[in-house]
Amino acid sequence: MIRVASSWNHGNILKTACLLPQPLRLLTTQPGLLVESSKDDQSEARRWLATFNQSTIPRSLCQITFSRSSGPGGQNVNKVNSKATVRVEMKDLLPLIPGILHQELIASRYYAERGHALVIQADGSRKQGDNVQECFKKLQDLVISAGKSTVTGETSLEQVKKVKRLWVIDRGCHCVAIG
Repeated sequence: MIRVASSWNHGNILKTACLLPQPLRLLTTQPGLLVESSKDDQSEARRWLATFNQSTIPRSLCQITFSRSSGPGGQNVNKVNSKATVRVEMKDLLPLIPGILHQELIASRYYAERGHALVIQADGSRKQGDNVQECFKKLQDLVISAGKSTVTGETSLEQVKKVKRLWVIDRGCHCVAIG
């Protein structure tokens, strides 16, 4: 249950502060899309992200294809299939990743809705192997970015005390009658 703590008018925008139940925190990844996240989900995701590296997602889950690159490079571009495309099916990827990161991955620019997969391409190098490495680096960066934008940091005991103190001071100001 969400309670409205206060509302105020700021220009033409009505702003509302809401109090959320302690065990739940609502995260928004897209306008209108709310994802529930408990403290346990957050701490589990924090631990998982701390151990995450490129080998966490097995390459055997990925389909790697090569095609001709575009741009400068002369005859090499026209004759050699150096552009790498890595495709990862979401049904294979999502079980390996904490649930609170799923919506962020689906909202990414690499998500292909029709195939329900992440499709990542790289053609920056003339070598296939370098381009494949770049694709996996982009996948790793995507997961880390999803984690940073979704998983909150742990609040120190000192910070909790400071917020409680400010909350008491703030509530005290609203209770005093001005007259």
